[in-house]
Amino acid sequence: MGTDRIDEAHKNWYSMQDIKRKLDAVFYKTDRGNEPVREWLLSLPKNDHKTIGADVLKVQYCWPIGKPLVGNLGEDLWEIRSRLGDRIARVVFWLDGRTMVLLHGFIKKTQKTPGHELELATRRRNQLR
Repeated sequence: MGTDRIDEAHKNWYSMQDIKRKLDAVFYKTDRGNEPVREWLLSLPKNDHKTIGADVLKVQYCWPIGKPLVGNLGEDLWEIRSRLGDRIARVVFWLDGRTMVLLHGFIKKTQKTPGHELELATRRRNQLR
């Protein structure tokens, strides 16, 4: 990356500080205090969790936003769709007012979101309602 591009990236970052986030983001927390999405993110290679974190941040600032970054899963569930080289990650979230609750994260291995992944996110959302 050239110096000009780095300077431009820094300039863009600092100019975003004046822009208000449209959504806050919180991690779903279990009864025992675990945060499964945070733990999953930290288990990934650093570049992967940076990419996913940047995508979450984009959603916070640009909401409402659609595909290719965000997909509607129905039943008040949404997914952030992150490309990680040759893999695809998903973070399923629910909106509680203007708070994005990060319910579940996984690496997608099939074309369609597996039912058990969606069921887990649904159970977690229902616990919070």
